Amino acid sequence: MLQIKNLSMNHTKDSHVLSENLSFVIGEGDKAAVIGEEGNGKSTLLKLIYDSGLVEDYIEYQGEIITNGAVFGYLAQEISEKDKEKTVAEFCFENGFKNLLPYEIYEIAMQLCIDADIFESSRKMKTLSGGEKVKVRMAAVLAQKPDMLLLDEPSNDIDIETLEWLENFINSCGLPVLYISHDETLLERTANMVIHMEQLRRKTAARCTVAKLPYRRYVEERLSGFEKQEQMARSEKRDFDKKMDRYRQIYQKVDHRQETISRGDPHGGRLLKKKMHSVKAMGRRFEKEKENLTRMPESEEAIFLRFGEEAKIPSGKKVISIDIPKLFAGEKLLSKDIKLEISGSEKVCIIGRNGAGKTTLLRKIAEELFERTDIKAAYMPQNYEEGFDLSKDPVELLMQGGTKEERTRVRTYLGSIKFTADEMSHPAFELSGGQKAKLFFAKMALGDYNVLILDEPTRNLSPLSNPMIRDVLKNFGGAVISISHDRKYISEVCEKIYELSENGLAEVFPEF
Repeated sequence: MLQIKNLSMNHTKDSHVLSENLSFVIGEGDKAAVIGEEGNGKSTLLKLIYDSGLVEDYIEYQGEIITNGAVFGYLAQEISEKDKEKTVAEFCFENGFKNLLPYEIYEIAMQLCIDADIFESSRKMKTLSGGEKVKVRMAAVLAQKPDMLLLDEPSNDIDIETLEWLENFINSCGLPVLYISHDETLLERTANMVIHMEQLRRKTAARCTVAKLPYRRYVEERLSGFEKQEQMARSEKRDFDKKMDRYRQIYQKVDHRQETISRGDPHGGRLLKKKMHSVKAMGRRFEKEKENLTRMPESEEAIFLRFGEEAKIPSGKKVISIDIPKLFAGEKLLSKDIKLEISGSEKVCIIGRNGAGKTTLLRKIAEELFERTDIKAAYMPQNYEEGFDLSKDPVELLMQGGTKEERTRVRTYLGSIKFTADEMSHPAFELSGGQKAKLFFAKMALGDYNVLILDEPTRNLSPLSNPMIRDVLKNFGGAVISISHDRKYISEVCEKIYELSENGLAEVFPEF
């Protein structure tokens, strides 16, 4: 259905290579997950397959994209500002619904587990919850009657209930699916093929790996392969070093004898010259052998993130105690009788359906904590523009003073979270969502905050970065108050989980 042959993509601006000779085939039954760190070209690949015009302003490519006449249904990562202002009815009508019969619309609604009446709604697209939005947009994709789906991060901004629906949809839709997701649980439950896009050697070389394996097995075999390759490389190097030590001893011995031999023994000199010729030939053989030694495995450098000792908070210290009789968003009542107490270094997560008021509640918590002088709190919003002036470059955003020493420290820290020199000097709005998220983590680590207020902290980070972020937050010495739909994050980091509903907060013990 889809065949990619020797696809190489590079940025026109700086010739940065995103892929080199990438080849794969996707056919019936394939659920292929595209994974990789932020900014590695995953979204660009999907756009190029769907419509090369979407990337022609910034990408040059070579290779073949063979579609065999297939119709692709493409779900973009974001909805356009223009579409946000349309009513649901307008959006659906303009995206294929006008060509559908009533029973076809009903079938799409059944497939998406949504009431068909929503397709005629006068509500604006921007007012829909994350779950409603992804289902309406998916309905517009299905209205095109595609042969294959291209989904760019469909798991973003949806609650756990909708995530579970999405997993079932990918597995049961009957179409091949090529998709990007940062949700490890979703990847583990759906992917039977992995396309891994990497940037090596400080983002100067690209590597793409294609594996017809489930996601978890791919990760395990990749790590196991790296371990075996590293063991083999070290063993071969030890053996080679021993041979080179022996070679150097022989060379030095022959060289010494050549220098000290008496002029009265020309015959001995000729023998030594012949022997030296043989020794040098041996050295050339060793040089060729060195080229064929197993190399140490190459992978993208792990990001380094660490909070200092100042971030600790005493175990008995009360971080917050709130009692909110009614929680409003504008004039809309979201919830009532909200009570929450957090002490010491507790790690708390608030879950709930899209539109329940989680972000509204988190902002109120942040406002209260910002007024405290005995606590140093940092807030990471879902929309990064709320916390950063994205017209500034990353170094400017992280600097608090203006000293040369601080600038060096900030640049070193940015390097440890895999920012290149170019990325450090460009405006932050040019960065990917994941890189902006890493900037927030860097700001919190450098600022010695002891309470972190995080609105979906892992939503833009790759499934390869997330395990490290989870480990850092789990071992953080301060308190964490967060919202998340990331089931790995919730189960591994959070000690207490509260569900927000119209009747308040209730502690829950979900099984994922």
